[in-house]
Order: sequence, then structure tokens, then C-alpha cells
Amino acid sequence: MTTRIKRFSRVDRGFHLALMLTFLAQSATGFGRMFINTPWGKTLCGIFGGYETAAVIHHWVGGIMIAGFLVHCLILLSKVDWRHPLRSVFGPDSLVPNLQDARHLWQRILWFFGLGGAPKLERWAYWEKFDYWAVFWGLPLLAITGIALIYPMWASAFLPGWALNIAALLHRAEAVLAVSYIFIVHFFIGHVRPSSFPMNQAMFAGSVSLEEAIEEKPAWVERLRRKGKLEEVAARPPALWYKVVYFIFGYSALLFGVYLLVFGIIYSPSMRW
Repeated sequence: MTTRIKRFSRVDRGFHLALMLTFLAQSATGFGRMFINTPWGKTLCGIFGGYETAAVIHHWVGGIMIAGFLVHCLILLSKVDWRHPLRSVFGPDSLVPNLQDARHLWQRILWFFGLGGAPKLERWAYWEKFDYWAVFWGLPLLAITGIALIYPMWASAFLPGWALNIAALLHRAEAVLAVSYIFIVHFFIGHVRPSSFPMNQAMFAGSVSLEEAIEEKPAWVERLRRKGKLEEVAARPPALWYKVVYFIFGYSALLFGVYLLVFGIIYSPSMRW
């Protein structure tokens, strides 16, 4: 009997891990440079060997993020069923928002006020899609503005000088927004809400218990049963040693993110825009 079902593939988990590591590195090096006129900023840059070295690391890790984003886009395109593109793009296994998500959001609002039942969610909940697209649209903005700032002479060949000031403002504003969103909203929804606490293990383990899936994504489980695919997505529970590793890693990342957020707020009056 199936007791756990696969939620994320190894590729999904690999991309998530790479995004976590690169995002933390970019947050630390970026904040260190942004707050370099404060003791905290000097300490952050010192971890990476100083201001200039932190800048070099920031640029190279940014390049890795851009490459990962492009590879991710190619993988997405390869998964589209081009014989039925609309059904594929807006289907239940897609992260593209659709009308069903709007209905689920409305049902959740009614449920919150005791005016109706909770929505029966499919594979991806509306807030998970929002999480995904918040990162998706943010990366190209950071990439374009970042490249312009790394190569100002090249960018000035076809952009007016004031555009670089706008690029710097957009880059830093998006960075602050991303750090705030990830370390407050994403971490809370993913790990601190009652149904997930003390950690949502799905992305690390790659699977969830069937009981949890039925409770949170009943429409997804019902669809798998109806199509006879429930056994196909059966998964084994993660090994104990692996659970220990990802709990330590996950909470280390969480604490480091909270550290950046708290000190960023404390030193916000000294931020260099």
C-alpha cells in the first residue's frame, strides 16, 4: 500500500538547492557591499575576503544564477506538450496560474470567515504558484540591471547615463524585496505555519506522506487515483541520516536569512542606495 508519494523530482530538488545556496551568497555579499559604511557591512564583506572580493563573488554567483535560470527555462519548454499547448500550460500539473486558482483563493477567504468549506487543492496551491513566479520574474530584473552595473561602459553605449542610476536603484530595491519576501513570507508559509511546523520536508525529501497529501491536496490525490497513477508515484521515506542533514542545513539557512533580515532592518538608515 502506498504510504508516501513523490512530490518533487531530483532535478526540482537540485535546482531548489542551487537557488538556496546562490541566493544566500548573493544576499550576504550584496548586503555587505550595500552596508559597507557600517560595522556590520564590513564584517559581512570580511567573511568573503573584503569589499572587492565580495564584489567578485557576487558577480560570479550572479552569472551562475543566470545560467541556472536559462537552463530551467529550457527544461520548462521541453515539458510542454506542443500538440496541446494550452492544456499543457494551464493544466493541473503546471505552475501557470489559472481560473481555478482564483476560485480557490476566493473559497479560502470565505473559509477564513467561516462562510464556506476549504478549497480542494490540486498539485500546486495558488500560494505556491505565487512563490514560484515571484522568484521567476525577479531573476531577469536582477540579471539585466546587474549586468548593466558590472559593465557600465558597455551599457552606456546604448543607454543614457541616468539609466545606470535607475538600474542601481532597481537592482537594490528588488534585492531588498526578495530578501524580505523569502525570509519572512516564504519561510513562514513553508515551515512555520501549523500544518508544516517544524519544517516542510517535501522539497528536501522529495516526497510527502499520503495522509498529508490527502489533507492538503485532496484534488491532486483523487486525480492520481482516478487515473490509476497513485502507485506510480509511490516513494520511500528518507533515511534518518538524510533527515538529520537536511534539518541542520535547512535551519542553518533559515537562521542565516533571519540574521541578514534583522541586521538589515537595524542598519537600514545607513543603507547605500
